[in-house]
Amino acid sequence: MDLLQSYTDKSDGEDEEQKPTSTSSTPSSPDSSPPRIPLPSKSSAPKVDDTMLALTVADRNRALHKPIDPAQHAVAFNPTYDQLWAPIYGPAHPYAKDGIAQGMRNHKLGFVENAAIEPFIFDEQYNTFHKYGYAADPSASAGNNYIGDLDALQKNNGVSVYNIPQHEQKKRKLEKKKEVTEHEENDPSSDDVDVDVSEVENPASEEWLRKNRKSPWAGKKEGLQTELTEEQKKYAEEYAEKKAEKERGGGGDKTEVVTDKSTFHGKEERDYQGRSWIAPPKDVKATNDHCYIPKRWVHTWSGHTKGVSAIRFFPKHGNLLLSAGMDTKVKIWDVFNSGKCMRTYMGHSKAVRDISFSNDGTKFLSAGYDKNIKYWDTETGKVISTFSTGKIPYVVKLNPDDDKQNILLAGMSDKKIVQWDMNTGQITQEYDQHLGAVNTITFVDNNRRFVTSSDDKSLRVWEFGIPVVIKYISEPHMHSMPSIALHPNSNWLAAQSLDNQILIYSTRERFQLNKKKRFAGHIVAGYACQVNFSPDGRFVMSGDGEGKCWFWDWKSCKVFRTLKCHEGVCIGCEWHPLEQSKVATCGWDGMIKYWD
Repeated sequence: MDLLQSYTDKSDGEDEEQKPTSTSSTPSSPDSSPPRIPLPSKSSAPKVDDTMLALTVADRNRALHKPIDPAQHAVAFNPTYDQLWAPIYGPAHPYAKDGIAQGMRNHKLGFVENAAIEPFIFDEQYNTFHKYGYAADPSASAGNNYIGDLDALQKNNGVSVYNIPQHEQKKRKLEKKKEVTEHEENDPSSDDVDVDVSEVENPASEEWLRKNRKSPWAGKKEGLQTELTEEQKKYAEEYAEKKAEKERGGGGDKTEVVTDKSTFHGKEERDYQGRSWIAPPKDVKATNDHCYIPKRWVHTWSGHTKGVSAIRFFPKHGNLLLSAGMDTKVKIWDVFNSGKCMRTYMGHSKAVRDISFSNDGTKFLSAGYDKNIKYWDTETGKVISTFSTGKIPYVVKLNPDDDKQNILLAGMSDKKIVQWDMNTGQITQEYDQHLGAVNTITFVDNNRRFVTSSDDKSLRVWEFGIPVVIKYISEPHMHSMPSIALHPNSNWLAAQSLDNQILIYSTRERFQLNKKKRFAGHIVAGYACQVNFSPDGRFVMSGDGEGKCWFWDWKSCKVFRTLKCHEGVCIGCEWHPLEQSKVATCGWDGMIKYWD
């Protein structure tokens, strides 16, 4: 017990305070249990300096309001609105002489704030300042401060030019009325009762001027200019000359410069038997009726300095190939023998758009952007006749009937199909139902009818010689059709549609679209790539905008073969009429290529 008592005495005052009251008050006795003395609490964890913890928390709270460092490329936390819009601190931009931070600069002279002011308010204050000498200060927050002549401000009670007081308005009205009455008293003619009503209503009369003297042309009648100055006369003469030149026609002045001429490039125009150079060889005939897709490139004709827009084989035999160039020239090439250019026809002043042979091939037509249609003799190279309406011809065609080879049809840029009799040179018919430039003319039904396509995205069928549409085909889904070819059996038309597909129409009475036949895969949007058939009708072919020539099977509508023919656009392709596996293509690279 003495030992326990001494242990109790050594404990500190805090332990005594923590003792329970029952233990201190109850006297120790031998029968009672030994007293329970609480021991001091001890922690086995190491002591932690919470000063650093407090500083860390404070830094974190401060970081939430601290602006983002502009040099910091990645932000590892979600910044608050205050941080995003806090002004940037730190060293100034090296070029900022005034010490403005780089982030605050939005102009080379520093920071400029956007200010908006309505045009009406600006004009009001501007005109007020120039009239009265004072204006409202736009920088004032309340808008009550004024700058300028403050004495005038007090005198006018701060009115603006657009805010005239009512008493001022009444005063002006009275003055105006007084002025009118004085003028009527001084003017003796105003007392005349017999005033013609028509003179009062006629602006050219003195009476009208008197009644409406405040009009913009009031009082200017006697001061009219009667004679032109020298400068005005000179300008009027120049304008009249230009107008007369324009009325003569766009191609009129060009024809004086570009004379019709032709150059023969062959060895001799007639052989030892006296046959012409355009005469086909006698032994040329088709070996069989079965056509094959060409595989290889066998020859190139290169003589045009610009792109080639169209090619045509000599009718029935294909011994010559005619080409229309954008270099204003038409050339004819030998196919069977030398493979060279035989003759060049020069007569157009602009690019040649279309060419077309007569049935026997001795003559051909050419249409150019110089608005002229020329009828050439193939052998001699002479121009037989020239036709023009002052508009650009986009397509030219002779009537395919042998007894109507003197009738020329041309689709023009002014939406008309014009028909000429080449014997008389007169226009005999005009078909003008289209709403856009005419692109193609195709004869069907034993040449009794013809089909035309136009930029108005429609097809129209005409009876030859009658300017009335007998069939009009136009659907919302249709696109422009710049090229149409007739199937060898004459029952179908293949139309190149600018939505990258070839559509087939029947040439029977109803001219319906054949929905089961559709040829696609090529890219022709934006280009007038020509479509064509093989002589046996088994294959459809077309150029495309990427320089390829595509071949499809007529029955299955599947792509049979694709040939990369030209750099740029492959605009035209023609199947040889007798050689079953040979095809000629032309492109905007100026080349004409022959494939076998």
